[in-house]
Amino acid sequence: MPFDGGKGGRWAPAWAIAAIYAVATVPSPLYLDYRRAFGFSELTLTAIYASYVIGNLTALFFLGRLSDRVGRRPIALVALACTGVAILAFAFASSTAWLFAARIVTGLAAGLGAGTLTAWLAELYPDNKLRGTIVAASFNLMGLGVGAGIAGLLGRYAPWPLRLVYAVAFLAIVAIAAFVARADETVANPTLRDLSLRPRLGVPKEIALAFVSPAATIFATFALFGFYAALTPNLLASSLHQRSDAVAGAVVFALCAVGAVCVVATKALNSRAATFAGLSLMIASVGFLLAAQSVHSIMLLLLGTAVCGASIALGYRGSLAVVNEIAPADRRAEVVSSYLIAAYVGNSLPVIGVGILSQTSGTVRADTAFAIMICVIALLGIAMGVRFGRPPPA
Repeated sequence: MPFDGGKGGRWAPAWAIAAIYAVATVPSPLYLDYRRAFGFSELTLTAIYASYVIGNLTALFFLGRLSDRVGRRPIALVALACTGVAILAFAFASSTAWLFAARIVTGLAAGLGAGTLTAWLAELYPDNKLRGTIVAASFNLMGLGVGAGIAGLLGRYAPWPLRLVYAVAFLAIVAIAAFVARADETVANPTLRDLSLRPRLGVPKEIALAFVSPAATIFATFALFGFYAALTPNLLASSLHQRSDAVAGAVVFALCAVGAVCVVATKALNSRAATFAGLSLMIASVGFLLAAQSVHSIMLLLLGTAVCGASIALGYRGSLAVVNEIAPADRRAEVVSSYLIAAYVGNSLPVIGVGILSQTSGTVRADTAFAIMICVIALLGIAMGVRFGRPPPA
C-alpha cells in the first residue's frame, strides 16, 4: 500500500499507532512471570490488565478533542512520551504497584494517541477515508501482535526476560517520535487559545442513533481482544498445560497477524458489510474458545484464534470506517474519541467481570458468561446497524 513521502508523510502516524499499541501488549505473555516474581493472585492480574482503562478514560474524557484545536502532531508526540514513561515503569518494576502505574500510563498514552492518530490518518486521505481507516486498523493490529510476539520470544529465550524487551521498545519509541516530529500537520490554524478541558462525550445528536452500532461493535471487539490478551496465558497454563511465554505471545501474535492481513485483504468490503461480518464471526469465535477449553485442545484454540482475528479485524475496521463517515469534519477527533471510550471500556470491564466470576464460580462458567455477553452485544450491533446505519457514500 503506497504512502506519500514528504516530512514523514503518511508513514509517521501509522507507525506511531503501531508503536503505542505494541507497548500495550508487551506485558501480556509476561504476566505469569510477574505473578511468580511478585506473588499476586489471578484476580490481581486481571485488575492490573484492566487498570489500563483508567488512563484511557482520563485521556479521552478530558483531552479527546484537544488535537482538533492544537494540532495532531504535538498531541501525538505527547502520547509517545507517555508511552516512553510507561516502558520505563515496566522495566524498573519492583512490586505490583509499579505494574498498576505502568498500565495506567500506557492507557493514558493509548487514549491520547489513538483518537489523534486515527483522525490524522483520515485527514491524510481526504478523498478516500476508508483507505485511511484500513491503514489505521492494520497498523494497530500489527502493533498489538508484534508487541506480544517479541515479548514472548524474548521472555522465553533471551536473558533478563522482564527487562530486555522494554529496552528494545524504548529505542523504537524514540526513533518513531523523531519521525512524527517531522510529519505534516493537517489541522488548519492550530491554537492554544480558548481551550477547555471540561469532560464531554462528542457525539452530535444528528448521528447518535447511527453511532450506536459501531460503538456496540467496538465494545464487543475489544472485549474479545482483552480476554485473549489478559487471560489466555492463564487459560493455556490451567486448561491446556502450556506455560511458555513464547506460546502465550504466539497466540496473541497469531490473532493480530490474521487480523492485520484480513483488514487489507477485505478492503473491497464497504463499512457496513465489514461490521456485520465481524459481529457474525464473533459469535463463532467464542464458540471455538469454549470448545477448546472443554476438550483441552490447542488446535481448537488456534482455530478459534484465527476466526477471532478475522472478527476483530472486520469489526474494528468496519465500525471505525462508519464513524469516520458520519463524523463532522470539525469534530472528528472528538467523535473518534467517544468511539474509543466504548472500545477501552470493552477492553477492561468484561475482563474484570470474568476474573471475579472465575474466583467464585470457576473458569468454565465465567468464560461461558463472557461468551453469552459477546453474543448478545453482537446481535445488538447487527440490529442497530440494520435499523439506523447509513450506507457509505458512493
